[in-house]
Amino acid sequence: MTAPTPPPGPATGPGPDTAPAPRPVALDLAGRTALVTGAAGGIGRACALRLAAAGAAVRAVDRDADGLDALAGQARGLPGPVLPHVLDLTDLDAAEEAAAGVDVLVNNAGLQLVRPLEQFPPDVFHTVLTVMLEAPFRLIRGALPHMYDRGWGRIVNLSSVHGLRASAFKSAYVAAKHGLEGLSKTAALEGAPHGVTSNCVNPGYVRTPLVERQITDQAAAHGIPPERVLTDVLLRDTAVKRLVEPAEVAEAVAYLCTPQAAFITGTSLALDGGWTAH
Repeated sequence: MTAPTPPPGPATGPGPDTAPAPRPVALDLAGRTALVTGAAGGIGRACALRLAAAGAAVRAVDRDADGLDALAGQARGLPGPVLPHVLDLTDLDAAEEAAAGVDVLVNNAGLQLVRPLEQFPPDVFHTVLTVMLEAPFRLIRGALPHMYDRGWGRIVNLSSVHGLRASAFKSAYVAAKHGLEGLSKTAALEGAPHGVTSNCVNPGYVRTPLVERQITDQAAAHGIPPERVLTDVLLRDTAVKRLVEPAEVAEAVAYLCTPQAAFITGTSLALDGGWTAH
């Protein structure tokens, strides 16, 4: 079972606007505990539902209490329970504590601000790095003792094409994602003797509220109308001219948790419609 595909958004150019719901990979996580950050919406919600559908007990972490309640309602009837955990990831000690005892860790939470470097607020830069790089470090740190003790663990870091390529006006986001790539590789090297894998999933632009909120900012930064942002900015470098669906990303995350993916570690899986083929 996968998370339901969201309704179509604005047209994204030639080709289908949305992808058909992906066929789920075979995955049995019964008896495992997973933690997903940023679980109240978008990619995080899709991942939480996908892992619960595989039988995991999912700690759904977000600061959005209402969104977590809605997620828990949506998850009723799935093989694994979704357990809401309201948490602001800038509380780093609490983040580390929340990860104790988990077998699967999905570092997904993120935020974005589009501004030129000379206009980028330093406090926002600090917050982005805290939530998107330092909090994943603390969560991994909290999760590893249990994973090492059991001889099995899966760390999946939701990176981005921006972990592999830079874009103008996104200094904090690009810096955080590049740092997350290095953190993930280090965890892979240290975790391998203990049966723990660590990988990044690198989607292009996903149909999420985070991306939708960027359109106005991108229009202002590039001096173009909002309706041109998708075609002229967001999808300019992709061969497949549409947004990625959250359920597609969740299936990639699920695959990295399967027994067949046990030899995949320290890598970055691009779901970018050909962006990085350039």
